Amino acid sequence: MRIIVGLWRWRRNPLRRGTDLVEAWVALTAVLLFALATPAVGWICGSTIDASLRNTVGAQHEQRHRTTAVVVGRAADHRHIAYDAESVSDHPSGTRVTAKWYAPDGSARTGTVSAPLRKPRAGDTFGMWTDRRTNKQVRGPMNATSARVHAVLAGFGATALAVGLVECARRLIIWRLVQRRYQRLDRAWAATGPDWGRTDAGS
Repeated sequence: MRIIVGLWRWRRNPLRRGTDLVEAWVALTAVLLFALATPAVGWICGSTIDASLRNTVGAQHEQRHRTTAVVVGRAADHRHIAYDAESVSDHPSGTRVTAKWYAPDGSARTGTVSAPLRKPRAGDTFGMWTDRRTNKQVRGPMNATSARVHAVLAGFGATALAVGLVECARRLIIWRLVQRRYQRLDRAWAATGPDWGRTDAGS
Protein backbone atom coordinates (compact mmCIF):
# COMPACT_ATOMS: atom_id res chain seq x y z
CA MET A 1 0.00 0.00 0.00
CA ARG A 2 2.81 2.39 0.84
CA ILE A 3 4.34 1.70 -2.56
CA ILE A 4 1.09 2.58 -4.34
CA VAL A 5 0.80 5.79 -2.29
CA GLY A 6 4.40 6.60 -3.15
CA LEU A 7 3.71 6.13 -6.85
CA TRP A 8 0.73 8.48 -6.63
CA ARG A 9 2.77 11.15 -4.85
CA TRP A 10 5.58 10.93 -7.39
CA ARG A 11 3.10 11.21 -10.26
CA ARG A 12 3.17 15.05 -10.48
CA ASN A 13 5.73 15.97 -7.87
CA PRO A 14 8.01 18.74 -9.21
CA LEU A 15 10.92 17.27 -7.24
CA ARG A 16 10.48 13.90 -8.86
CA ARG A 17 13.44 12.48 -10.70
CA GLY A 18 13.08 9.89 -13.43
CA THR A 19 14.90 7.34 -11.29
CA ASP A 20 12.48 7.95 -8.39
CA LEU A 21 9.54 6.83 -10.49
CA VAL A 22 11.48 3.85 -11.85
CA GLU A 23 12.44 2.84 -8.32
CA ALA A 24 8.82 2.99 -7.18
CA TRP A 25 7.67 0.87 -10.13
CA VAL A 26 10.46 -1.64 -9.44
CA ALA A 27 9.33 -1.92 -5.82
CA LEU A 28 5.70 -2.43 -6.87
CA THR A 29 6.70 -5.07 -9.42
CA ALA A 30 8.77 -6.89 -6.80
CA VAL A 31 5.85 -6.93 -4.37
CA LEU A 32 3.54 -8.35 -7.03
CA LEU A 33 6.09 -11.01 -7.91
CA PHE A 34 6.52 -11.92 -4.23
CA ALA A 35 2.76 -12.19 -3.77
CA LEU A 36 1.82 -13.95 -7.01
CA ALA A 37 4.70 -15.29 -9.09
CA THR A 38 6.93 -16.87 -6.45
CA PRO A 39 4.12 -18.95 -4.84
CA ALA A 40 3.07 -20.04 -8.34
CA VAL A 41 6.63 -21.17 -9.08
CA GLY A 42 6.71 -23.18 -5.85
CA TRP A 43 3.30 -24.74 -6.53
CA ILE A 44 4.21 -25.71 -10.10
CA CYS A 45 7.55 -27.18 -9.04
CA GLY A 46 6.02 -29.07 -6.10
CA SER A 47 3.15 -30.40 -8.23
CA THR A 48 5.50 -31.54 -10.99
CA ILE A 49 7.81 -33.34 -8.58
CA ASP A 50 4.84 -34.82 -6.71
CA ALA A 51 3.44 -36.29 -9.94
CA SER A 52 6.86 -37.65 -10.88
CA LEU A 53 7.39 -39.23 -7.46
CA ARG A 54 3.92 -40.75 -7.45
CA ASN A 55 4.71 -42.38 -10.78
CA THR A 56 7.99 -43.63 -9.29
CA VAL A 57 6.17 -45.05 -6.25
CA GLY A 58 3.68 -46.83 -8.50
CA ALA A 59 6.41 -48.22 -10.73
CA GLN A 60 8.43 -49.45 -7.76
CA HIS A 61 5.42 -51.23 -6.28
CA GLU A 62 4.91 -52.99 -9.59
CA GLN A 63 8.57 -53.93 -10.01
CA ARG A 64 9.28 -55.05 -6.45
CA HIS A 65 7.96 -58.03 -4.53
CA ARG A 66 7.54 -58.34 -0.77
CA THR A 67 8.52 -61.71 0.67
CA THR A 68 9.62 -63.36 3.90
CA ALA A 69 13.13 -64.77 4.07
CA VAL A 70 14.43 -67.42 6.43
CA VAL A 71 17.99 -67.21 7.73
CA VAL A 72 20.05 -70.25 6.82
CA GLY A 73 23.28 -68.98 8.34
CA ARG A 74 25.62 -66.05 8.43
CA ALA A 75 27.46 -65.18 5.26
CA ALA A 76 31.24 -65.18 5.12
CA ASP A 77 31.11 -61.39 5.09
CA HIS A 78 28.63 -60.86 7.91
CA ARG A 79 29.52 -57.31 8.92
CA HIS A 80 26.61 -55.17 10.12
CA ILE A 81 25.74 -51.90 8.38
CA ALA A 82 23.09 -49.52 9.71
CA TYR A 83 19.72 -50.62 8.34
CA ASP A 84 17.39 -47.93 7.04
CA ALA A 85 14.03 -49.12 5.74
CA GLU A 86 13.23 -45.73 4.18
CA SER A 87 16.42 -45.43 2.15
CA VAL A 88 15.95 -45.17 -1.61
CA SER A 89 19.21 -46.96 -2.29
CA ASP A 90 18.97 -50.26 -4.14
CA HIS A 91 21.73 -51.69 -1.95
CA PRO A 92 20.12 -52.76 1.35
CA SER A 93 22.13 -52.53 4.53
CA GLY A 94 22.11 -54.75 7.59
CA THR A 95 23.84 -58.00 8.55
CA ARG A 96 24.91 -60.18 5.63
CA VAL A 97 23.34 -63.64 5.85
CA THR A 98 22.56 -66.61 3.68
CA ALA A 99 18.80 -66.85 3.44
CA LYS A 100 16.03 -68.68 1.64
CA TRP A 101 12.95 -66.99 0.17
CA TYR A 102 10.29 -67.48 -2.49
CA ALA A 103 10.12 -65.61 -5.80
CA PRO A 104 6.81 -64.18 -7.13
CA ASP A 105 6.33 -67.37 -9.21
CA GLY A 106 6.59 -69.50 -6.06
CA SER A 107 10.04 -70.94 -6.75
CA ALA A 108 12.47 -71.16 -3.82
CA ARG A 109 15.60 -69.02 -3.94
CA THR A 110 18.70 -69.03 -1.78
CA GLY A 111 21.36 -66.38 -1.66
CA THR A 112 23.34 -63.87 0.34
CA VAL A 113 21.25 -60.90 1.42
CA SER A 114 21.19 -58.21 4.08
CA ALA A 115 18.95 -58.81 7.08
CA PRO A 116 17.74 -56.09 9.48
CA LEU A 117 18.87 -58.24 12.40
CA ARG A 118 21.68 -57.46 14.80
CA LYS A 119 22.46 -61.10 15.68
CA PRO A 120 20.73 -63.34 13.12
CA ARG A 121 20.46 -67.03 13.83
CA ALA A 122 19.41 -69.93 11.64
CA GLY A 123 15.64 -70.09 11.43
CA ASP A 124 15.07 -66.37 12.05
CA THR A 125 12.73 -64.72 9.58
CA PHE A 126 12.60 -61.19 8.23
CA GLY A 127 10.75 -59.34 5.54
CA MET A 128 12.54 -58.15 2.43
CA TRP A 129 11.87 -56.84 -1.06
CA THR A 130 13.13 -58.40 -4.27
CA ASP A 131 13.16 -57.27 -7.88
CA ARG A 132 10.49 -59.17 -9.81
CA ARG A 133 12.76 -59.61 -12.83
CA THR A 134 16.10 -60.49 -11.24
CA ASN A 135 14.86 -61.81 -7.86
CA LYS A 136 17.70 -59.87 -6.25
CA GLN A 137 17.20 -58.04 -2.97
CA VAL A 138 16.38 -54.35 -3.29
CA ARG A 139 15.11 -51.61 -1.08
CA GLY A 140 11.40 -51.40 -0.51
CA PRO A 141 9.42 -49.03 -2.75
CA MET A 142 9.32 -45.40 -1.76
CA ASN A 143 6.64 -44.54 0.75
CA ALA A 144 3.82 -42.36 -0.65
CA THR A 145 4.01 -40.09 2.40
CA SER A 146 7.75 -39.66 1.97
CA ALA A 147 7.23 -38.82 -1.69
CA ARG A 148 4.69 -36.14 -0.77
CA VAL A 149 7.04 -34.67 1.85
CA HIS A 150 9.85 -34.50 -0.73
CA ALA A 151 7.51 -32.73 -3.17
CA VAL A 152 6.40 -30.20 -0.54
CA LEU A 153 9.99 -29.46 0.45
CA ALA A 154 10.92 -29.04 -3.20
CA GLY A 155 8.02 -26.60 -3.63
CA PHE A 156 9.14 -24.54 -0.64
CA GLY A 157 12.71 -24.61 -1.92
CA ALA A 158 11.63 -23.39 -5.35
CA THR A 159 9.59 -20.60 -3.75
CA ALA A 160 12.54 -19.51 -1.62
CA LEU A 161 14.83 -19.56 -4.65
CA ALA A 162 12.37 -17.48 -6.68
CA VAL A 163 12.07 -14.98 -3.83
CA GLY A 164 15.85 -14.74 -3.64
CA LEU A 165 16.17 -14.16 -7.39
CA VAL A 166 13.50 -11.44 -7.38
CA GLU A 167 15.10 -9.70 -4.42
CA CYS A 168 18.55 -9.88 -6.00
CA ALA A 169 17.18 -8.42 -9.24
CA ARG A 170 15.44 -5.62 -7.31
CA ARG A 171 18.58 -4.76 -5.38
CA LEU A 172 20.67 -4.79 -8.56
CA ILE A 173 18.27 -2.42 -10.33
CA ILE A 174 18.15 -0.07 -7.32
CA TRP A 175 21.94 -0.11 -7.12
CA ARG A 176 22.16 0.86 -10.80
CA LEU A 177 19.65 3.68 -10.27
CA VAL A 178 21.65 5.02 -7.33
CA GLN A 179 24.81 4.89 -9.42
CA ARG A 180 23.08 6.92 -12.15
CA ARG A 181 22.03 9.52 -9.60
CA TYR A 182 25.60 9.85 -8.36
CA GLN A 183 26.87 10.16 -11.92
CA ARG A 184 24.37 12.93 -12.70
CA LEU A 185 25.28 14.69 -9.47
CA ASP A 186 28.97 14.48 -10.33
CA ARG A 187 28.34 15.91 -13.79
CA ALA A 188 26.23 18.74 -12.37
CA TRP A 189 28.84 19.53 -9.75
CA ALA A 190 31.60 19.45 -12.36
CA ALA A 191 29.66 22.02 -14.37
CA THR A 192 28.82 24.41 -11.50
CA GLY A 193 31.44 23.64 -8.88
CA PRO A 194 34.27 25.85 -10.23
CA ASP A 195 31.99 28.92 -10.10
CA TRP A 196 30.47 28.15 -6.71
CA GLY A 197 30.69 31.18 -4.40
CA ARG A 198 31.99 33.72 -6.93
CA THR A 199 30.33 37.14 -6.82
CA ASP A 200 29.90 37.18 -10.56
CA ALA A 201 28.44 33.69 -10.72
CA GLY A 202 25.10 34.71 -9.26
CA SER A 203 25.66 32.89 -5.95
